[in-house]
Amino acid sequence: MSNYRRVWQPGGTYFFTVNLLRENNTQLLVQEIDNLRQVVRSVKKRHPFIIHGWVVLPDHLHCVIELPTNDQDFSTRWRLIKMAFSKTQPANERRSATRLKRGERGIWQRRFWEHLIRDIRDYKAHMDYVHINPVKHGLVRHVSDWPFSTFHRLVQQGIYPHNWAGSDNDELKYND
Repeated sequence: MSNYRRVWQPGGTYFFTVNLLRENNTQLLVQEIDNLRQVVRSVKKRHPFIIHGWVVLPDHLHCVIELPTNDQDFSTRWRLIKMAFSKTQPANERRSATRLKRGERGIWQRRFWEHLIRDIRDYKAHMDYVHINPVKHGLVRHVSDWPFSTFHRLVQQGIYPHNWAGSDNDELKYND
């Protein structure tokens, strides 16, 4: 078993990557985007957090979220999101013997990757990474073409220009 070392910071702002299991439906998250959104809203009501940036791709998601001042428990939030989303899906995925023995579904990878945001430069870099990801994966040519992203809200707020990362000549710049 790997020795994971997590950084627990009450009120911390974190970047996360959460993946589906590769052997299952690799379009599931975009096909079931409404269920995923509802699950996130529901968990957010019971265990508040602020969504700074979020992108949902067919088989994984990235986000930058901020926890309440007195709270450092991001693991519970991800456990509840994964569990509730899994319950919205028919139980017809392939499951390993270990998952069957533990009564686990076979939709998500067990773990997630997290990074505590250290400063404004780190924050901007991770926000950019979140939003450029559909282009990076070849899903769209322009960031603005991907519908499952907070990019559109941030454009409305004047944080990103609409054509951000829209062509090879565009400068990647997050506006303060």
